[in-house]
This record gives sequence, structure tokens and C-alpha cells, in this order.
Amino acid sequence: MEQGFFTEANSAEVVISRNKAQDARLAQVMAVITRKLHEAVKEIEPTEAEWFQAIQFLTATGHTCTDWRQEFILLSDVLGVSMLVDAINNRKPSGASESTVLGPFHVADAPELPMGANICLDQKGEPMRVHGRILDTEGNPIPGAKIDVWQANDEGFYDVQQKGIQPDFNLRGVFRTGADGAYHFRGVKPKFYPIPDDGPVGKLLAALGRHPYRPAHLHYIVEAPGFDRLVTHIFDPDDPYIRSDAVFGVKESLMAKFRPTTDPASGFEGQFLDLEFDFVLSRQKP
Repeated sequence: MEQGFFTEANSAEVVISRNKAQDARLAQVMAVITRKLHEAVKEIEPTEAEWFQAIQFLTATGHTCTDWRQEFILLSDVLGVSMLVDAINNRKPSGASESTVLGPFHVADAPELPMGANICLDQKGEPMRVHGRILDTEGNPIPGAKIDVWQANDEGFYDVQQKGIQPDFNLRGVFRTGADGAYHFRGVKPKFYPIPDDGPVGKLLAALGRHPYRPAHLHYIVEAPGFDRLVTHIFDPDDPYIRSDAVFGVKESLMAKFRPTTDPASGFEGQFLDLEFDFVLSRQKP
């Protein structure tokens, strides 16, 4: 039922009453968004100049989007909305590994490699051994789990950002666990890096007094038949940006020490970093 003429007092109710969506979910979503948006405007009481500045910001955000860059996703990231949506859609049972955002640099057709392979193709950076197990919530190993891993190099760049400088598929690989659920491969220590900050979202961060950096991390997608797909990271707890990730992706349970060590039997020459992390997958609900 329509609520009559628009006034400052009943603005949201009038707008919502005009909607006649057949899709119940659309009606619900637009009612909540309209109500909360009107509440925000009434609390802020923007001037017309401020309102138009907001319109210009959204317009610039749209103009910055290309086939390979999504400035609106970046805006969602820095406002914490991407991580909130991830948390809502990936609630895990006790003991299961937590998820975090996928990020924009995943490549779907990375090569499948033999266990123990070196994903660093240009041999640059501080060498690192990464290993652990893929387990269920009862501690049993999961055989045949697919592990898709990728990372930035020691300068904070992914291969797709440096075509012609880094080899294709540098610091990427897909591995599959055996009967023991174990995995291991070689990489290099990643470095922190900034999210794209040359557009309107970067200008917003600067105006808010926030930096654009993500702490050093490795990306993982872990999946196995009968289990929920896990999209997550491993973070370096000693990174200078570990407590101020620009996109709020860090979770305490996803941090693991990058420990300097030596082990002649490992095949590494001299000192290298050792990173051990077990992933625990939750079973799919019937």
C-alpha cells in the first residue's frame, strides 16, 4: 500500500511503498537498502554540494572500471564489505580453517605440478619451503585434495602484473595430495604490496589517512570431493602491515611463522625459510 506524498519524515516508507517487485528477494533487498540509505542521509545531513561530490565519486569509480580492473570491488574491499560477505557465506564448523577474500590475481589454468616442485621460475627471492597437511575436522588426512597456490614475488608483484618481466605462471601451481594428505612445494618469501591506489578508491583512502598496503601472504584454494571449497591465505605475522590490511583480510588463525632454517637433506643450499601450515576442510552438508 502506497504511503502518500514524500516528506522528510516518511521518505523511506514512501519510496518502498512504490516498489511492486515480483521477486521477493529483490523487494527485501531494496527495502533494506532504501531504509538504511535514508537513515544515513538524515544522520549526515549532507549539503547539496557534498551530495554531488558523492555522485561524482561514484561516477569516477565506474569510469575507472575496465575488463581487468573492478574499482567497485576495490571500494567494497576497503569498506570491509567484501570480507563481511565472505564471512557470512563461509561460516565454518569448529576446527575448520577460515576463509578470506580471493583477490584479483588468481589464474584459472595454472599448471599442475609434481609434489615438491619449485613454483619460482625465475629463481629470484629468498627461498622458502612450504608444507603441511590437508585434514578433515576429525584430524584425518584427505587424499586427492587439490591445492591451487599463488603468491606475489619478493618485490610485491604477481606474474600477471609484470608480463615480459616475470615468466608466465611464475609463483603459481596446482598440487594434489596423496594418501597421507600431505603437501609440500618450494616458493619464495612474498612481500607486502599496495592495492591499486591511482584511482578514486586510492584517493579516498588517502583522504581517510589510510595506507593501501596488504601484508605479505600466500593464496590458496583447497578443494576435495565431499568437502566445502576453501579460499584462504597464509599471512606472515611479522609483516609491518599485518594489523592494518587495507582490505581487512587478515585472520589470526591464518598466520604462520616464516622460520629461517638449514637442512642439507632438503635440497636447499644454505639457509631458507620454512613455512608449515595445515588446512582443515569442513564436510559438505547433505
